[in-house]
Amino acid sequence: MQYDAAVIGGSFAGLSAAMQLARARRKVLVIDAGLPRNRFAKTSHGFLGQDGRAPQEIVDIGRSQLLAYPTAQIIHAEASAVAQSEQAFSIELSNGQKISAARLVLATGVKDELPQIAGLEDRWGATVLHCPYCHGYEVADRRIGVLGSGPGSIHQAALVADWGPVTLFTMGVVQPSPEDLALLAKRNVQIENAPIVELVGAAPEMEAVRLQDGRVLPLGALFLMPRTRFVSDLALRLGCSTEEGPMGPYLKVDERKQTSVANLFAAGDVAAPMPNATLAAAAGVLAGGAAHQSLIFG
Repeated sequence: MQYDAAVIGGSFAGLSAAMQLARARRKVLVIDAGLPRNRFAKTSHGFLGQDGRAPQEIVDIGRSQLLAYPTAQIIHAEASAVAQSEQAFSIELSNGQKISAARLVLATGVKDELPQIAGLEDRWGATVLHCPYCHGYEVADRRIGVLGSGPGSIHQAALVADWGPVTLFTMGVVQPSPEDLALLAKRNVQIENAPIVELVGAAPEMEAVRLQDGRVLPLGALFLMPRTRFVSDLALRLGCSTEEGPMGPYLKVDERKQTSVANLFAAGDVAAPMPNATLAAAAGVLAGGAAHQSLIFG
């Protein structure tokens, strides 16, 4: 089946991109495997007009609004292979279907690689968190920890201190400089060098952390900066250039979300150094609009 554009990924960025194309009365297909990165979070915050809603509820509303346009379609499937010719992209789906699209928008997202600490994964998105702007208000005034993973953890610890008393767990990998120590002291951040080996309490809540030396420290939330990787390697197989961000690689795009591959656009976490729901939706708007205009102006 032939489409003007296909969008792979049906969360905030993908649906926003498809909306622009549908409103331009272009035939657009969203291919979505249904595994968004934010599925572990109970609610989404900091997203104007959507604050406090469940991420899936926001997606469901977006899908309903998109499908109100007669030229839009959504398929629940995984894009297993993509090839590009001079005229179009050929896409094979996990359900065996094959489609063709003149333009392609990738909104495939990234996956968090969590540290192997007992009890951590069970609390991911609830009391183990990555973004204080997304979740800090909800854990404010608890004892908060920051799990050291690199130089960015010092910045994170100083930042998170606006939400509660903070302890930076260096985990044997973070070595604060004298300037770092001065900043952390100014922000009243405590430093603990003994590594965390277990999170304690009835998940998804947290009561404390157990350290390698046997001590148990009270803690109500833990922030970290996980490494991320691409959920899908389709962009790499198509030859897209990447850049290295503070959390992992992301696709290189220009101001209109065009990748290094002609007629291929990307939006959302897969193409940004900093994940954020509002920024993902805005990037989708840019990518969808640019994809539409490229159909006209080349």
